[in-house]
Amino acid sequence: MSNVDDELAKALRDSEQAAPAVPAPEAPPPAARPKPNRNLGLLVALLVMAGGILSLVFTSFKDSAVYAKNVDQVVAERDKLQGRNLRVQGILKRGTLVRRDDPCEFRFTMQTKEKNAEIPVRLPRCTVPDNFREVPGMDTEVTTEGALAESGHLEATQVIAKCPTKYEMEQRAQSGEAAPHAAVGEPATTPGL
Repeated sequence: MSNVDDELAKALRDSEQAAPAVPAPEAPPPAARPKPNRNLGLLVALLVMAGGILSLVFTSFKDSAVYAKNVDQVVAERDKLQGRNLRVQGILKRGTLVRRDDPCEFRFTMQTKEKNAEIPVRLPRCTVPDNFREVPGMDTEVTTEGALAESGHLEATQVIAKCPTKYEMEQRAQSGEAAPHAAVGEPATTPGL
């Protein structure tokens, strides 16, 4: 054997005597799972938050809902609908459209086509749509939005008058009637209403 082999053998023996055998390091334990109570608490917290959001949405929606009714339905359910936002459809009763100057306000009565139910309306504005007029020989269909007051009248925030269709106007023109806007007059003004 050569000198190099002897030296290697001696170095190997020395290293075995100097370094005691150490066991290999152990693998770390697997990650601990969260406790079931923690997951249950998170679930309960999420359900409470979802319930709070839903109740907030539904309670605020109830106050802002607008109920669409006809005049006869409003008269029949007057106590139930009091103070609620309504959209009421009907016909302008002839001779009831008046304008008050101080404070500026329009007052009129809406009725059913059959004229079996009516409701007074107050609109606290100085102007109304151009087509919201009494037209001789023609019913003015009206939709109002507002709230039903304790006194029984509708406190309107908006008035929409329906224009006759092109077909209706052609039939009326053939029978010799003028266009509704050509026959328009100003509403009566009553200072002391």
